[in-house]
Amino acid sequence: MLTFIAKLISCLPLAKIHALGSLLGWCIHLLTPNAARMQHDNLLQSRICKDEATFNKTFKVNTLQTGMAILETLAIWQWPQKKALSTVKGCNNWHLVEEALARGKGLIFLTPHLGCFEITSIYYAAKHPITVLFRPPKKSWLAPLIDAGRVKGQVKLAPANAQGVRALMQALKKGEAIGILPDQIPAEGEGVWADFFGKPAYTMTLASRLAEKTGAAVIMAFGERLAHGRGYEIHLTQIDSIATPALLNQAIEAQIRQKPEQYLWRYNRYKQRRHAGKVKAGG
Repeated sequence: MLTFIAKLISCLPLAKIHALGSLLGWCIHLLTPNAARMQHDNLLQSRICKDEATFNKTFKVNTLQTGMAILETLAIWQWPQKKALSTVKGCNNWHLVEEALARGKGLIFLTPHLGCFEITSIYYAAKHPITVLFRPPKKSWLAPLIDAGRVKGQVKLAPANAQGVRALMQALKKGEAIGILPDQIPAEGEGVWADFFGKPAYTMTLASRLAEKTGAAVIMAFGERLAHGRGYEIHLTQIDSIATPALLNQAIEAQIRQKPEQYLWRYNRYKQRRHAGKVKAGG
């Protein structure tokens, strides 16, 4: 049924997909009050909004953007590579990629839950190979849909386990790129506590360890969702250091501040892992 719905959505123009997504965002907001409260609290915790009026506007737009993200993802998973690429209207700082590849030590793309993070790997994979770390869905029947949707061009998927980490390391050793969602909560024992917008969050150590071991360049990638369904603008930002999870979170924060209304504030970034150790501020 979900595949059928995704195919129907993929037939629509992006502007209509986003219009329907806005409606879906409000429906989700009304039907999931606990998640809406988390969205409210996380945005408030960030202190990004300078006053109440700005907060209310950002919260409202973010609610619409959440629905857009869901429907556009379903569509992108169904689109052939050529159609997905046609939605990208530009890419800022591509020279950073060329410079990183020329060094031959690999490239680590960090793509937080900001904007359309699905489009960034597809865009890159049209030019160069990339291995993307992913966490298999809890519902196994979703796996074929997700796998088929994400494997476009030269994208390879690496599961979030020991085998997947080896695949990431091998790609970097070959001078290739890898992709990681840096604000995803790691499994127990695979992270440390570090401040994220002033509150301790269990933060992955994998990205920092890979960068340290390989000397790979680190680039933050953000697929900005353009207004009125016009497509996406990809922004690339060089990150000087993610030597510690605290520095990693600071880099993510800086990226989110560019477009806070497009961040997934409903994500439980501050979730407590049972055996994650004692919560400690400061990272």
